[in-house]
Amino acid sequence: MVNKKGKVIGIGGIFFKSDQPEKLKKWYGEHLGLPIDEYGATFISTKENAPNQPVHMQWSVFPADTDYMKPSAKEFMINYRVEHIEALVDSLKSAGVTIVDAIEEYPYGKFVHILDPDGNKIELWEPPSGNSSK
Repeated sequence: MVNKKGKVIGIGGIFFKSDQPEKLKKWYGEHLGLPIDEYGATFISTKENAPNQPVHMQWSVFPADTDYMKPSAKEFMINYRVEHIEALVDSLKSAGVTIVDAIEEYPYGKFVHILDPDGNKIELWEPPSGNSSK
C-alpha cells in the first residue's frame, strides 16, 4: 500500500509586500538579474531523481495594501509545494492548526492557506499530478 500522508516537498514561492512593487521588481531585475515578468520572477530547477521534470519557484512582490496575506498582518508569505494536500490538511486539522480556507483547484494545481503559531499565513500548493510547475 502506498503511503498517502501529506508533506512539504519544497518551496513553491516567496511573496512579500512593498509600497512600490513595480519599482522594486525593476530594481531586482536590473541589479540582481532576476528574470522579471508581470508576476515577479520564476526560478526553474529539476528534481534530483527526475531531471526531466522542471520545478518552479515563484518570487513575487505584492502591493503594500494587498489583502492576499490576510488574516496575517505580516509583510510576507511562503508557498510550500506539497504532496497529498487533502491528507495533509486532514492531519493539520486534527492537530488543531488553523485552516484559513478550503482547498481550491486550478489548472496549475491545488491551493490552501493555513496559519502557523506566529500568525504567518502559509500557502500550500500541490502542483498538478506529474508536474511541479505553476
